[in-house]
Amino acid sequence: MPEITEALSLEKSDTGSAFGLLSSKGVARMNEERKAEVVKDSLPEDILIQRALLDKAIQTGSLDESSLSDEEKAAISQLAKKRGASSAPFKLSERDEVVYKLTATGDEAKKAVIEANITGEEFGILTPEMIQNGTWKNGTFRPYGINAPTSRLIPGRRNAYSEYLQWVKDKLTALGFEEFDGPLVENEFWNGDALFMPQFHSARDIHDVYYVKDPVHAKKIEEPWLSQVAATHENGWKTGSRGWGYTFDHEFTRRQVLRSQGTVLSAHQLTKAKVPGKYFGIVRCFRYDQVDATHGADFYQTEGIVLGEDVNLRNLLGLLKMFAEEIAGAEEVKYVPGYFPFTEPSIEVHIKHPVLGWFELGGSGIFRPEVTEALGIDVPVLAWGLGIDRMALMHLGLNDLRELFTPDIESVRTRRGN
Repeated sequence: MPEITEALSLEKSDTGSAFGLLSSKGVARMNEERKAEVVKDSLPEDILIQRALLDKAIQTGSLDESSLSDEEKAAISQLAKKRGASSAPFKLSERDEVVYKLTATGDEAKKAVIEANITGEEFGILTPEMIQNGTWKNGTFRPYGINAPTSRLIPGRRNAYSEYLQWVKDKLTALGFEEFDGPLVENEFWNGDALFMPQFHSARDIHDVYYVKDPVHAKKIEEPWLSQVAATHENGWKTGSRGWGYTFDHEFTRRQVLRSQGTVLSAHQLTKAKVPGKYFGIVRCFRYDQVDATHGADFYQTEGIVLGEDVNLRNLLGLLKMFAEEIAGAEEVKYVPGYFPFTEPSIEVHIKHPVLGWFELGGSGIFRPEVTEALGIDVPVLAWGLGIDRMALMHLGLNDLRELFTPDIESVRTRRGN
């Protein structure tokens, strides 16, 4: 028995069933040693018929009942009765013959086509080639249905938000601004220290800034900016300030982070800016926040600085007015006093959305001497960092920032840009 099971790759239950069948037919029996032995050299006729039918079914995929003899039908019936009709190794296929006939209306249409002698191809359009070679004579033309729906045309176009960002860039460039840019990965020095943000400031908390796992630290910070900024934090350096009065951490300042504010690029630009000069950037930033209609965990800012001997707060308010009214398209604007470690005075600009109500567009101010002088600038510098996502929200008539980045292609196709 085990040898038979292994040789035929049968399950033990199948081997037992096979032995039981052969035993009932007197072909095999169990000897005194509890081993199966063959009694007859040939199998019964009904088993041979079943085996032949099974081989035929495996080869052809089905059996036609009309082609079977009475003995073959009886063998199949006997096998099905033992195993149950649903578990038979094969089943007889049934074939139905269906004849389709035209209805009376179909007959009339057929006669009409024959009487009209309509032959050849049906054309939907007449081309110059058909006129030249005369092929239009060999067919009929499809009637023109004025009520038939037209095909949908989907012309290529820019994403509405990308188009808006480019429009903002073009507008600022036309006003004489030069564009700056920089890497997404920064270090604590440029992201906060160079902006006179103390290293123990709450915004440095791990829940507000995304830290980079590898590499953890930048190799070095450029001089003389590192030494001058460190001295400004500790004692004010030559700026006339008392500084923050703590020991500057040179290891912490090299810590790598994802850029959390666009002002980091303004700090970079101060080290190479022309005086007078005007600079801006469209900057992607990353900061932990609860995502809702006006907040995102990553967002874009329009960042900029204006340097000059005569620039003042009135100039800054004029720039904020332009951003709020001309670029964002707001009709109601207000300016609110604010606080930022790197500007004094500091101003927040708020606009009113028709659905979301009042929300902050961004912050601005005049850079403190602790920022500008430590980075080599000794003239007043106007600075702003405004949420351009929120400006687009207003400009494009949307009610949720997430609609700017939706994967819904139909929404993108129907959204209007400039």
